Amino acid sequence: MFKHVFLTGPPGVGKTTLVQKACEALVSSGVGVEGFYTEEVREGGRRVGFDVVTLAGERGHLSRIREGAGTSHGRREYTVGQYVVDLPSFESLALPLFRHTGAADGDSRTVFIIDEIGKMELFSQAFIRAVRQTLDGSSCTILGTIPIPKGKPLGLVEEVRSRRDVKVFTVSKENRNALLQDILSTLQECLKHSSLC
Repeated sequence: MFKHVFLTGPPGVGKTTLVQKACEALVSSGVGVEGFYTEEVREGGRRVGFDVVTLAGERGHLSRIREGAGTSHGRREYTVGQYVVDLPSFESLALPLFRHTGAADGDSRTVFIIDEIGKMELFSQAFIRAVRQTLDGSSCTILGTIPIPKGKPLGLVEEVRSRRDVKVFTVSKENRNALLQDILSTLQECLKHSSLC
C-alpha cells in the first residue's frame, strides 16, 4: 500500500507545475497541504537561481549564480554547477515546516509537499534527517519530487525511490498533462490508508 507519491523526470519537464496543480485540487477537495516548492528566479530572461517558496507564501533564496570571485567570507561554500547554495536561507525556511507535519491535532488528512529532494537541498544534513523522519512517521502523506538518476547516485533520492510505500511517477513532456488525475487518485488512496493508521 502506498503512503507517499513522488514525481521524477528531467529538469524543466513540469514536475513543480504538476505539484502546484495537485495542491490546488487537494485544497479545493478539503485536504490540508503544507510544505514548499522550488521556483526558478529569472532576471532579464536568464535564470539566475532558485527560491524556496512555502505554501503559505514565504520565500527565500535556495541558490544564486556566483557573481564575481569567491565571496564566501570564510564560510564553506556549497555549489551545484554555477549555482551557490544558500544553506542558511533554505534551512530557516524549509526546516520549520517539517516540525509542523502532523502536529495539527494528529490530522492525517494533510499532504506534505517536498519539491524537491535534489542536490542543492541534500547539502543540508538537517533536511535529510527531517525527510527520513517524515517518510517513516505515520501522520502525513508526502507529495514530492526527486531528480532523474544521472551521475553519482544521491543517497536519499535512491532511498526514496526504492521504498515500498512510495509510488514514483515519471513525468515527460508527453504524459505530463494526463498524469494529474493519476497523481490525485493515488494521493486520495494514500490519505484513506493513512487515516486508518
